[in-house]
Amino acid sequence: MEADIILSGNTRDLGGFSVVRSIPQAKKRNVGPFVFLDHMGPLLLTDTSKLDVRPHPHIGLSTVTYLFEGKGLHRDSLGHKQVIGPGDINWMTAGKGIVHSERTPEEDLVGGKKMHGVQIWVALPKEDEDCEPSFTHYSKTLLPKFKLQEAFDATLMIGKYGEHVSPVKAFAQMIFMELISKRNFSGKLSYPEQEIGIFLIEGKATINNHELKTDDIIIVKDPKNIELSVSENTRLIIIGGEPHPEPRFMWWNFVSSSKEKIRDAAQRWKDQAMGKVPEENDFIPLPNDPLPQ
Repeated sequence: MEADIILSGNTRDLGGFSVVRSIPQAKKRNVGPFVFLDHMGPLLLTDTSKLDVRPHPHIGLSTVTYLFEGKGLHRDSLGHKQVIGPGDINWMTAGKGIVHSERTPEEDLVGGKKMHGVQIWVALPKEDEDCEPSFTHYSKTLLPKFKLQEAFDATLMIGKYGEHVSPVKAFAQMIFMELISKRNFSGKLSYPEQEIGIFLIEGKATINNHELKTDDIIIVKDPKNIELSVSENTRLIIIGGEPHPEPRFMWWNFVSSSKEKIRDAAQRWKDQAMGKVPEENDFIPLPNDPLPQ
């Protein structure tokens, strides 16, 4: 990469719940195998302001949900029902097709509680796009936590960093890491991955002499040599890896190396032939956007 690329997030309304989406954008559609990044909250939860995403389908990707605060309730067409809390990972692989919903648990709607987190999508390797769907929950107690540069509390959600290895079973080499600064710090970071993006959740950070705003992500030109300066209590997310050799097409919730597979998934969802989510009676209808041709 010849130069750093900085992307600023765009606010999207999901119906009672706004997110800031930083990937994909026309300027850069992926960071390694990561093709989507939503920052959720922080949101003060009420009966009308909450995570309330009706059943919807996916193909060709894995969704990764990670919360800093609050809880979420996952249900899917495989019959899983799982509450995710701060520091946990929900890893859902859509493969040839899965349907799921994402809600705020009822107990979080009282007492002035908040929700804050991220959801990212990982495009599957071409040979795994039609795999059987699956879902795995990883408790925060399983994820490696360590000091980095004596300045950061680090959590490794996916991948490998030095001697630390995440238990999350991914389909390719990638990294997903959280850094929280415990003091003001100026220095260097280094990653062996081909592409690395650094996303500012909160606080103040300057990366390679670029001052970031909240919801900015910088895809650095040289992952092995990153200059950064952060203030105390800054929270960063690191994502990256090797991009897939084939381009990926994204339409609505579908990701694939094949436009035909996206068109087929759209028809299956229109026909309500992708499965049902237990305890759910509603669903998000197919959008009217033109399908990829």
